[in-house]
Amino acid sequence: MTTGDRDWIVVRRARPADVRALCRVDAVAAGGDAERRADIRRWCEDGRAAVAEDARGPLGYCVVEYTFFGQGFVTMLMVEPSARRRGVGRRLLDAAAASCVTEKLFTSTNVSNRPMQALLERAGWAPVGLLHGLDEGDPELFHLCPRRG
Repeated sequence: MTTGDRDWIVVRRARPADVRALCRVDAVAAGGDAERRADIRRWCEDGRAAVAEDARGPLGYCVVEYTFFGQGFVTMLMVEPSARRRGVGRRLLDAAAASCVTEKLFTSTNVSNRPMQALLERAGWAPVGLLHGLDEGDPELFHLCPRRG
């Protein structure tokens, strides 16, 4: 994929018909995790997921929920390995920010997940807190989306 190919990436609301394709994109679901597959089904059915795709099909997806202190929270951002570092994650984050109905939008990632932290930094998200105890030995780093609109 070249820089010009990024123009062909479209982000749209996921539909129930997307569940199988998103389960293939998601490494955890593709590995057979039944809980993740159920989550993907629920996110698609509830309209919480957005899909990034090109002419070949889905490249990744993003989920925004409103269960984090009444604010928007990017619960999941997943890009298939072959599409990473090609603007897909950024497109999904931008779509999440544009669709968010609350004043603030947050997300989090493990301290060990340097690629996600780099993506958030490039997109202008600010680190706002660190939480120990979720994953043993790998704290969760929370980020806040820059002001929108």
